[in-house]
Amino acid sequence: MNPLIPYVKRGIDIVASIVGLLLTLPFYPLIALAIKLESEGPVFYSQKRVKGIETNAEGKNEYLLFKMVKFRSMCQNAEAKTGAVLAKKNDMRITKVGRFLRKSRLDELPQFWSVLIGDMSLVGPRPERPELLEKIAKEVPFFEERVRNMKPGITGLAQIHLNYDGELTPHHTLYPMKKLLTNPYKKAKEEDSVMKGMRTKMLFDSAYSASMSKLSTYLTTEITIILQTPIVMLFGRGR
Repeated sequence: MNPLIPYVKRGIDIVASIVGLLLTLPFYPLIALAIKLESEGPVFYSQKRVKGIETNAEGKNEYLLFKMVKFRSMCQNAEAKTGAVLAKKNDMRITKVGRFLRKSRLDELPQFWSVLIGDMSLVGPRPERPELLEKIAKEVPFFEERVRNMKPGITGLAQIHLNYDGELTPHHTLYPMKKLLTNPYKKAKEEDSVMKGMRTKMLFDSAYSASMSKLSTYLTTEITIILQTPIVMLFGRGR
């Protein structure tokens, strides 16, 4: 990584998070009202997420955690019976308002505060819950390495290219290679669509990480992601 990039990236994060908070705060009451009118429960939902990974003296990975806040998109006590599980396509736990918030990425707006205080970055791999990250890492080798020396982000290369669940859309230029990208060694179960999405996300997150070898490449990638994110939010899908 170019040694200047962490400073440039933090500068972008501070400016973008302040602007983002000022621009989006007026929408909070409307979103809160929509959530409360449809279902019981709090407007916001907080979870412990992984913001980094370190290797201890015994050679084992340890997760660095933070509390991430989102607008609630699921029914109250959605995991009371199942425990921590990844959201799936057409997940019945997601409310109608929540489905819109997820598709438009509006549920992520409170995370501008996490960016401002330094727990997250504007652009980076999405933060996962520690108990789920451990499970994913067993199915998708090196998946947890996405957040080693890199803060998780609100948006990212995966977020502007993929659906919320990590799937390539039919109009994407890489769609013809979908099977090769999600199951390169033909070992993954065909029905395991969640893990397929995680494999695809990891590929895009790795490409973003690779862009940091040069300052010019990083800035081009960073600005492209930032400019394309509102388009994804408006139309509710990745490219």
